[in-house]
Amino acid sequence: MQSNIILLDILEKIFLWIDQADTWLFLQINSQWTNGWLDNIMPWWRDSNTWIPLYLFMILFLTLNFKNKAWLWILFAVINVVLTDQTSSHLIKNFIQRPRPCADEFLQFHVRLLLDHCSGGYSFTSSHASNHFGFALFVFITLKDVLKQWKWLFIFWAATISYGQVYVGVHYPLDVLSGALLGTFFGFMMGRIYNKYIGELSYKTV
Repeated sequence: MQSNIILLDILEKIFLWIDQADTWLFLQINSQWTNGWLDNIMPWWRDSNTWIPLYLFMILFLTLNFKNKAWLWILFAVINVVLTDQTSSHLIKNFIQRPRPCADEFLQFHVRLLLDHCSGGYSFTSSHASNHFGFALFVFITLKDVLKQWKWLFIFWAATISYGQVYVGVHYPLDVLSGALLGTFFGFMMGRIYNKYIGELSYKTV
């Protein structure tokens, strides 16, 4: 019994330290490590609607180059995003129920919110991070022969969008890190399944 109490006390201190470190890092990114250029770019960069032209271009590019096989890729990509989004938004967020920093009872007065409102819903995990990392990993694995070294740009793209969520004041660093890991898991699994049963897209197989 005594050992259980000690263990719980240790765990409580660990979680408290993690929460404090997460809050400190959030305030550094959101309020200290800033500049005017990022202030203008990040609200636009992390907006999902900004990247609709990219998705339309990929659909057109894949359809023109890989014909019917492209539609299976698109189907898998959509399933992948649905899995990451639903797991993050409707399973984990509703279970953890962590308030966003811009909606926190005390922290909100110290947040430099760069959006016109504090996004609704809970904070952990970041669905932006999970969705974009999930898509990025799926692209990385299934199109690596097509994109060559350019495939790394999708990882960078997902990472900067995730960072933007902290920068604008709507997520903690731990939210986006956990969301990134969640998305990486689903993107990796869906990419491996696609390559195994459908076949990695390559100009050699057209």
